[in-house]
Amino acid sequence: MTHNEPLNHTGRKGIAMAEKTITIRDNRSGREVELPIIEGTDGPPVVDVTGVYRDFGIFTLDPGYRSTASCRSRITFIDGEKGILRYRGYPIEQLAEKSSFLEVCYLLMYGELPTASAFEEFSEIITRHTMIHEQLRQSYTGYRRDAHPMAIMVGVVGALSAFYHDSLDVHDPRHREISAHRLISKIPTIAAASYKYSIGQPFVYPQNRLGYAENFLNMLLSVPCEEREIPPSISRAMDKIFILHADHEQNASTSTVRLAGSSLANPFAAVSAGIGALWGPAHGGANEAVLKMLAEIGDVDRIGTYIDKAKDPDDPFRLMGFGHRVYKNYDPRAMILRQAAHEVLTELGRENDPLLKVAMKLESIALEDDYFVKKKLYPNVDFYSGIILSAIGIPTNMFTVIFAVSRTVGWISQWMEMISEPGHVIGRPRQLYEGAAVRDYVAISQR
Repeated sequence: MTHNEPLNHTGRKGIAMAEKTITIRDNRSGREVELPIIEGTDGPPVVDVTGVYRDFGIFTLDPGYRSTASCRSRITFIDGEKGILRYRGYPIEQLAEKSSFLEVCYLLMYGELPTASAFEEFSEIITRHTMIHEQLRQSYTGYRRDAHPMAIMVGVVGALSAFYHDSLDVHDPRHREISAHRLISKIPTIAAASYKYSIGQPFVYPQNRLGYAENFLNMLLSVPCEEREIPPSISRAMDKIFILHADHEQNASTSTVRLAGSSLANPFAAVSAGIGALWGPAHGGANEAVLKMLAEIGDVDRIGTYIDKAKDPDDPFRLMGFGHRVYKNYDPRAMILRQAAHEVLTELGRENDPLLKVAMKLESIALEDDYFVKKKLYPNVDFYSGIILSAIGIPTNMFTVIFAVSRTVGWISQWMEMISEPGHVIGRPRQLYEGAAVRDYVAISQR
């Protein structure tokens, strides 16, 4: 593989430049194919490899898609080396400080921050459609009482298409918008009901007078016989968690939503598939793993032992919530939630909780210990979100559910972008087949 000219980031953005190509030569036949280099607004350029199969009859192999751009997108940008996360060009730090989750939802869906009137209309739509069909509520009784809330989420979100099938034409922009509004507005209600059902408590209806995060916490923590007052600092912390998890480029669950949606499956089915992918402990279960680790350590006096285990390359123990696959520097979301976590602990008077004391001690060690600093194993967003959710009193089996509530707007925005692309095609990854070569069937009596 050779470059026809040095790779750089100049020239018109997003256009394959004829003078910027990579040439591949087949030494057996002497044939060559030129692959255009395409530059985006930011980040590394990409090589368009579609000509490799067309001209050479060969596929490219990239397990896990670590070096492959699966799509074009204008929604989220990440630079893991520099610790950058932007939604539609806006730095996550600015959005977390100055915006709200519903405003971020509008931004992700429509590409621009809303005007005052547009935001008022959007907020009204989301707020007025938080209830779910009563028969859908009754469907919860079909699940075992001890079912994991994520298992219920997968089923109920997929079942939305059976109750809201009046707007499922994926080729109709208005239908896509209506389905997106329904998902964003109803997902907190579905999530809270999944938890209530799993613990045997009655469902709590949404309240139109409450904000998005406060309404979710009220449905999750209140009971019909006693109204629960949600402190503003707790609602703000939850709103920040929602903002910081709203989208994260082409991760496993988002890619799943795109792939499922590429078959023209309805958006409820596609998002249900994304919830299933998020449920995996290597993806959405990381903050739950943080709490399990803290429980295993148990006491501040045992931290030294576990730090030594984490440093020992021959010990399988891992400190959960430290470092990140994408961010090779500090996770920008963690920097925001770190302050929120300390505010929540102070608000709730939980600074002396044994488990949270372990977490705070681990945090101070990771930020100062040379081993962690040199390896850039800083606390990540899962570490702090786990602390916040635990302090609020949310059980660990709901952590991934809350992640799903946050990420629904990202999934549906990515789905809308994909469906509206000109020349949209169904996703069809290829493979390197390494099974048996052709062979003839042998009768069972002769084997």
